[in-house]
Amino acid sequence: MNRSQIEKISKALADETRLRIFESISHRGHMNCGEIVTLRGVTPATVSHHLKILSEAGLIRCRRQGQFVYSEAVPETVEKFTRALAK
Repeated sequence: MNRSQIEKISKALADETRLRIFESISHRGHMNCGEIVTLRGVTPATVSHHLKILSEAGLIRCRRQGQFVYSEAVPETVEKFTRALAK
């Protein structure tokens, strides 16, 4: 993992709301936008914005299932990030 990727992930997780969203997705396995809105008390537009940043950092991936789009954590990215920080 290069320095640019480490910085992108660090910035994505530096925001308190994004970190809470990521923790919720990781804990539950996957969540759709509506579930996150209900759980976190933020607007759908705000959730979409945060999900985009988490996705661009490689921390989550999105998959469509019927009419819903589910976000799920990418454990490989977290593992690589952790190893990079430990160096």
